[in-house]
Amino acid sequence: MEKAQAYIRVQELRNMINEANRRYYVENSPTLSDYEFDMLLKELEALEDEHPELKTGDSPTQRVGSDLKTRIPKAGGKEFDQYPHKYPMLSLGNTYDMTELQAFAERAAKSIGNAFTYSCELKFDGTAICLTYKDGRLFRALTRGDGSVGDDVTGNVKHISNIPQELKVPKGFVPSLLQPQPWPEEFEIRGEIYMPWPAFERLNEERVKDEEAPFANPRNAASGSLKLIDSSMVANRGLECTLYHLLGEDLPFQTHDQALKAAESWGLPVSDKRKICKSIEEIEDFINYWDTERKTLLFATDGIVVKINELPYQEELGYTAKFPRWAVAYKFKAEQALTRLVSIDYQVGRTGAVTPVANLEPVQLSGTVVKRASLHNADQMQQLDIHIGDFVYVEKGGEIIPKITGVELSRRETDVTLPHFPEFCPDCGTRLVRDEEEAKAFCPNQTGCPTQIKGRLVHFLSRKAMNVIAGDATIDQLYNKALVWNPADFYELEKEHLLMLEGWKERSAERFLKSLNDSRKVPFERVLYALGIRYVGETTAKALARHFGNIDRIAEAGISDLLAADDIGEVIAESIYAFFRDEANIETIDRLKKAGLKFEVADAPKKLSSSLEGKTVVISGNFSVSRDDIKALISAHGGKNSGSVSGKTSYLLAGEKPGPEKIKKAESLGVEIIDEQAFREMIEHI
Repeated sequence: MEKAQAYIRVQELRNMINEANRRYYVENSPTLSDYEFDMLLKELEALEDEHPELKTGDSPTQRVGSDLKTRIPKAGGKEFDQYPHKYPMLSLGNTYDMTELQAFAERAAKSIGNAFTYSCELKFDGTAICLTYKDGRLFRALTRGDGSVGDDVTGNVKHISNIPQELKVPKGFVPSLLQPQPWPEEFEIRGEIYMPWPAFERLNEERVKDEEAPFANPRNAASGSLKLIDSSMVANRGLECTLYHLLGEDLPFQTHDQALKAAESWGLPVSDKRKICKSIEEIEDFINYWDTERKTLLFATDGIVVKINELPYQEELGYTAKFPRWAVAYKFKAEQALTRLVSIDYQVGRTGAVTPVANLEPVQLSGTVVKRASLHNADQMQQLDIHIGDFVYVEKGGEIIPKITGVELSRRETDVTLPHFPEFCPDCGTRLVRDEEEAKAFCPNQTGCPTQIKGRLVHFLSRKAMNVIAGDATIDQLYNKALVWNPADFYELEKEHLLMLEGWKERSAERFLKSLNDSRKVPFERVLYALGIRYVGETTAKALARHFGNIDRIAEAGISDLLAADDIGEVIAESIYAFFRDEANIETIDRLKKAGLKFEVADAPKKLSSSLEGKTVVISGNFSVSRDDIKALISAHGGKNSGSVSGKTSYLLAGEKPGPEKIKKAESLGVEIIDEQAFREMIEHI
């Protein structure tokens, strides 16, 4: 390729890879498969090798992907403190080809020149973690970050049950003056935090029920869970950890395997699914064994990691800018199954979204029998050119409902039929509307579509919302008798109403009413979640409650005010704004207030003054305290915090290194710019 063409292609590849890295590490929403990503990276490496003058230090071939959103410390408003890694935290080179694995072994043998062994281990499909232990206690947990700096997630890691906060003394250890404790005074151990299949499927079932986007795979779910702001929520996500690399000064081990056995004796979670191999033939046998057996595991694994076992030889081989030369990952290909599409159902959710679900001839896939698969929307059906009766390829790449990835056209028969996405709601018959941004069809009849109404009622009473003892059958009975159409109707039920229902006795009626009464104690964030606002899941509800303090402030908030809250993007903000502009929703909230439900956080900060009453303040830059503290001060003195400068902005509060775009916009609109000292004088002057 000519240099000019190579330059253009290199820039294209770098942009594509950087965006894919951002979506994978930061957004936990990958747009490319691992294989597609690796092929782009290999193409870039080849072009840079062909034209060395195009290789630069910021190329994706020279640095690892980063999970850091920014390098600004917490005082600047970030979620986590950041610390440097004592030893760089690199990635692994990947291969899908056994001949490349053989080439790795030959290079190692040529460089080392002596006999050596390999440690072969399962490659866990999770998110990387680095744990530091001092004097036998967990000191710090860092994410990979950009390889040099990581986010401090120690508080969250302490909620992962199989990571010990204190090491155990191995049986038979006798302390001495030379060795008072069995472990080094300080060491690092690295590994993977992952989400087992049962926990992943449970989490996605909840997200699908709430009509939130399910996580694409356990790796994304684990990464997103590890970065939750509320560390107490991490304990409910079912995360686990496997550790595989010990680091420290003057460690007393000659092999990688010895180090892992020692770590295991200290109570650290080390995988037992590893093997010491002496030849490439033994490595191939290990890979072939696990390519089949991985389907029986309770966690996702996407390959085998092959490492030189002897630590002196690891040190001798060293590192590239991005990878260790003494290790490589062999990646498995995604598992597929071929089966016949029998029919397509169109399901209506509680927010009105209509989703096509394929009914399949039963087929074995990843250890389970698959009978149904997601088709997502009409666009995907059209893109696949799918027909009823087709033979289709199905993957269970972490989906709670497996997905159809292609059609085997060579097996298409003459009697297949083209499916037509319905124009009208399958439940109430209302003409569907299409959300172009999401490529989804919706039933707009929110107040008259039985499936939507009952779905919202079930959600309202669910365990993570109001936690009332009731199931789908109870909702069906109450709805069919016209006793409950609206969540507020529950709190007007009498025992006599319940005794009218088939199968209800005095005791069951009393239990249900007591459960309803107990729900009046449910905290505000769960009541907010129970309202069923589209896109507002548990985490978002907590963020809203923490930011605004009560329901009235949320109801009054504009789009820019909502965007100022943590975890709120434009789509969510617009959904919340629209919800509180619907008179029927406001009426429901008023009735629920009269029923005694909590619509204010229990520890809401008291109003200190009216210094900022009617004022909207936008903040930018770093301050002497955290940005959350600044926001709390604005609220406590009667003001509103907004995320963007507009004509309605009263002040731009600028700390150190404020955003230049905000400064420029404030100046163009004539918005007064104040510093932290002026702000404090303003609120302290009552």
